Amino acid sequence: MGFAVTEKIRDAIKLVPKDVWTAASDADGGVREGGDVAELTGLLDLSSWPAGMRIIVRRERPHPGAQLSLFEERDGWRYQTIATNTPVQPGVQLAFLEARHRAHARVEDRIRHAKDTGPGRFPSREFKINRARLTAVMIAADLVAWTRMLALVGDAEILAGCEPKALRYRFLHVPARLTHGARRRRLRVPKSRPWATVIVAIFANIAAIPPPA
Repeated sequence: MGFAVTEKIRDAIKLVPKDVWTAASDADGGVREGGDVAELTGLLDLSSWPAGMRIIVRRERPHPGAQLSLFEERDGWRYQTIATNTPVQPGVQLAFLEARHRAHARVEDRIRHAKDTGPGRFPSREFKINRARLTAVMIAADLVAWTRMLALVGDAEILAGCEPKALRYRFLHVPARLTHGARRRRLRVPKSRPWATVIVAIFANIAAIPPPA
């Protein structure tokens, strides 16, 4: 999980030798350009924390316009720390542990998107009615998540980063008509819609998904 960069963490970072920093990894296991990782566990007093806890720090060059703390402005690096209880294992590098945590951030996004889909606004005092709504919200959240992963790619990637409200306006709430002819189904989207070509690309991506075996 994420760990706050406190004054004690900053003091520990200052003690990390230059040759201890190793290259960070990206999601595919390759080298993450401009990023390094190091372990701070031995430089901190973690006696009040659960046994086996480890602190890992990542530093990387910030993108233009990023807001840095006074500590980060000192050397131009941006720092983030994580806590893990994954023990030291042969062949398991710090870069893998840090990249694994970074990939988990998608889960937090999915939770946030699901909350924006409706579970915070239950319609009734009756438990059964609210349970039915929550079930519908969970199905919707799953469908949106899979749509992002499988359909909002290629020519439709421009909508991949949309929040639920924007995605509803640009795609989900667009009126369309499904027609049949010559043994084919056609989705007719109004050409006047500003995202018409992207919507066509989305359905093309969905249609290209092979049927289950």
